[in-house]
Amino acid sequence: MIPSSRYAFAFVVNAALPAAVYWLTLARLGVPGALAASAAPLLAWMIFDLVRFRHFDALSALVLASIGMSLVVLASASARWLSEAREPLVSGVIGVIFLLSLPLERPLVFYLGRSTLSRERSGREREFDEMWQNRPALVRSIRLMTAVWGLGLVGENAVRIWLVCCTGAQNGDRLSMIVRYATYFGLTAWSIVYRNRYVKRQA
Repeated sequence: MIPSSRYAFAFVVNAALPAAVYWLTLARLGVPGALAASAAPLLAWMIFDLVRFRHFDALSALVLASIGMSLVVLASASARWLSEAREPLVSGVIGVIFLLSLPLERPLVFYLGRSTLSRERSGREREFDEMWQNRPALVRSIRLMTAVWGLGLVGENAVRIWLVCCTGAQNGDRLSMIVRYATYFGLTAWSIVYRNRYVKRQA
């Protein structure tokens, strides 16, 4: 399984930094510009990771793809309500992708875990493939994590959109931000605790 520190690092690179850039540039650039700017930390990390470790970060690529999809949605006339809500559904798109991957032979968390392990040492991805074939408990845990993250992100996004649309602009934005970070913190904490319990059970 993936070391706990990897979850915290993934949260900073793929959630905290893009969110910080988004909110810091929102007033000056507007929603589309701030959303595009939030992709900068992801691009910088992916380039560094590729040049330094010859590794392609699948999670960062997923978040980057969701930002691109959100920009397409914001550009459509039918999504004007989304622009007014000032929330570009980034986490919701990611959550849906998690859930859609559940029926597949290997869900999304499998590839994210494999991608992370491959950076640590050459050949670890092959070890992970072998564990996936020989350890049913690992398969169940990966599918559970995929489902929890998918449902968590979709639910978080739905609550944030409701808050922004149904409350005042200032209160909506503030509460939306609280829900965003509370959800990410909760999912990350749950993943660390669940991972540690899994390791103890297997030991």
